[in-house]
Amino acid sequence: MSEFNSPASAPRIWQVGALCRAIADALEARFNPVAVRGEISGFSRASSGHCYFSLKDESGQIRCAMFRRAASLLDFSPRDGELVEVRGRLGVYEPRGDLQLIVESMSRAGQGALFEQFLRLKAKLEGEGLFDAVRKRPLPVMPRGIGLVTSLGAAALHDVVTALQRRVPHIPVVLAPAAVQGNSAPQELNRALSNLYQLTQEGRGHESDLVRNLTKIESDADPVIDVILLVRGGGSMEDLWAFNDEQLARTLAQSPVPIVSGVGHETDFTMADFVADLRAPTPTAAAELVAQPRDVWLGAIDGVARRLQDAALRHLDQQSQRLDMTVSRLGRPSALVGRQRLRIAASAQSLQFAARLFVSQRQQALPRLQLALADARRRDLDRKQDRLARAELRLGLLDPTLVLQRGYAWLSSQEGETITSVRQVHAGQLVKATLADGEVDLQVSQSP
Repeated sequence: MSEFNSPASAPRIWQVGALCRAIADALEARFNPVAVRGEISGFSRASSGHCYFSLKDESGQIRCAMFRRAASLLDFSPRDGELVEVRGRLGVYEPRGDLQLIVESMSRAGQGALFEQFLRLKAKLEGEGLFDAVRKRPLPVMPRGIGLVTSLGAAALHDVVTALQRRVPHIPVVLAPAAVQGNSAPQELNRALSNLYQLTQEGRGHESDLVRNLTKIESDADPVIDVILLVRGGGSMEDLWAFNDEQLARTLAQSPVPIVSGVGHETDFTMADFVADLRAPTPTAAAELVAQPRDVWLGAIDGVARRLQDAALRHLDQQSQRLDMTVSRLGRPSALVGRQRLRIAASAQSLQFAARLFVSQRQQALPRLQLALADARRRDLDRKQDRLARAELRLGLLDPTLVLQRGYAWLSSQEGETITSVRQVHAGQLVKATLADGEVDLQVSQSP
């Protein structure tokens, strides 16, 4: 008999529930209470107020539950990627046999490796201007075709296609499928976007090989892509990490047409959201942003048609009136000639009256002009006489005899040369002094 088959060595046969409770008791005795440090992943808050998430690090992760009472004591809103420290009790969730940590308190311990990586890349791309508002382009009001990048198995695909078929069934949609989660997702997303970019730049008269390699939805025509939707449903930070790829962000920035990012839920943000021309809170909202309902456009067309019809009828009425007036004039040409004669006579009478009035006004103005001219001449003569008197006064002030009358003399040589310096005379030289009432001859007694 083998050891396993020996009744003495046979293991105890447990009921599943009893085994879970025994494991929970062992954990309680061995570990509790316990404090754990890790990064939040897959955080969610149920309508009951309970919170569910995982704590992870490089080597493992553990499921956590935080009931409403403990969650109400938090002084911050936990989110994926944050590094936290929690205190609680290890246990087993018996209905599933899962190990879980019942969290009783939580505090921030840092931002977490993924979140720190996210912030570093965000700062880098922002510094390069990839998020600048001036780069953002307005969405086309009525796109000729819509490009769609998502997974073939994603619920977001059904939501977007349903919204587009409901609102704009006449607009062709081209799907470029790509994985939206996992290691290969960034590469596939880049390739899908590049394919759609080529489609926006190819010829428009035929269906290209590229279009045949993609998936066209509800359209037999060769589509012209005017806007691209990049969509995915919600998930944890790890689930959405493909949309934080640096190369994907640069590919989005190179798009020749506007891009709408509808990745995750309203509270989820990825690098694709910052680079895209517009961020939508959900995939369905992204579809609605580029799909003005057909009924709205049909109503607008009906309104334009009514205005055109009214304008045409008004134009016809006006032309009919003009035709009636023309017919009436052509039917009685003598009346037209008579009206023209009356107009000519009235114009001649007005011209004669205007001529007489002009001559009368000029005759009345002539005496006033003569008086004004005589007055102007008198004023001009007075001004000139006044100027002459002032000039005579200034000229009289320059008379040299006035200076001689104050005791000065004017010296000159016998030859009549004016002497103004002592260096011009020498001892024994005869000079002439001109005074106010005559001249005297002088002799220089000594040299200066």
